[in-house]
Amino acid sequence: PNQLRWKPFDIPKEPTDWVDGLRTVAGAGDPRVRSGLSIHVFVCNTAMKDKAFYSSDGDLLIVPQQGNLDITTEMGRMLVKPNQICVIQQGIRFSVNVNGATRGYVLEVFNNHFVLPDLGPIGANGLANPRDFLTPVAWFEDRQADFKIVSKYQGHLFVAEQDHSPFDVVAWHGNYAPYKYDLANFCTVNSVSFDHMDPSIFTVLTCPSAKPGTATADFVIFPPRWSVAENTFRPPYYHRNCMSEFMGLILGRYEAKESGFNPGGATLHSMMTPHGPDADCFEQWTNKELGPIKVAEGTQAFMFETSFQLALTKWGEETCKKIDEEYFQCWQRLEKHFKI
Repeated sequence: PNQLRWKPFDIPKEPTDWVDGLRTVAGAGDPRVRSGLSIHVFVCNTAMKDKAFYSSDGDLLIVPQQGNLDITTEMGRMLVKPNQICVIQQGIRFSVNVNGATRGYVLEVFNNHFVLPDLGPIGANGLANPRDFLTPVAWFEDRQADFKIVSKYQGHLFVAEQDHSPFDVVAWHGNYAPYKYDLANFCTVNSVSFDHMDPSIFTVLTCPSAKPGTATADFVIFPPRWSVAENTFRPPYYHRNCMSEFMGLILGRYEAKESGFNPGGATLHSMMTPHGPDADCFEQWTNKELGPIKVAEGTQAFMFETSFQLALTKWGEETCKKIDEEYFQCWQRLEKHFKI
């Protein structure tokens, strides 16, 4: 399969709420057997008026890229801004209010919940610290209205109607509750001697699979950080691997591909398909004088990485009309430098 890049997904001009603007790009597995995941994008410009949504299929990790998400859930309310994320678990009803053009990404997992990665030798602190995750304060409304409840079930949408708001839960306890996290709080770990480290060191949340040591999905970010490795090609090296990598860009310019990969767009590098920095990045970092360098300033790229092979939907491959047919050109100017 070819390397794929999507140009930024269009935000509609006609009134479109979060549910109506939700589109599935790729996925693997099947929610009916509780195994796999889906990757969605959303583009919207108006609130979900007297309307709520929940997924019967799995947990949702929501990444706004443009515009704030004012989310009302059964447990309370969350304001989620770009460079923040939230997780809303399976079955929890919620409604999204937006103010103007809004766009973002969603990772849905079928077989487990998102958890913090095991830190191993890193120790007690680092990466995403538990103290920085925020859950809503209980909030409710007692309101009569013709409400539509939209359920995502086995990949299809079903609608039920009721005569009152579903957000009438006056109190809650326990730990099955939605939460938000500010990506600016991520404590980065990196090499301080030599070599480019595996991007797993940038894992914010992971959804473990049934196979120990592998993930249904990892949510990984590439935040501003210091780069100090000596005698090293510091950007990601050229590689093939046993994971599928779906990347998005929240803001700025991703250091390995500063042109063509734009905020609101995406890339997909499938399992065992070779990929790496473009020719411009290779030239710059090969010839750059190495020293302590701050990279990715003003930038936030992320990756949905999975041990599953991803298949595209018809919308992701054709209907959206956003695939960049010239993506492969970014590597064509790479030259052979090995000499005997």
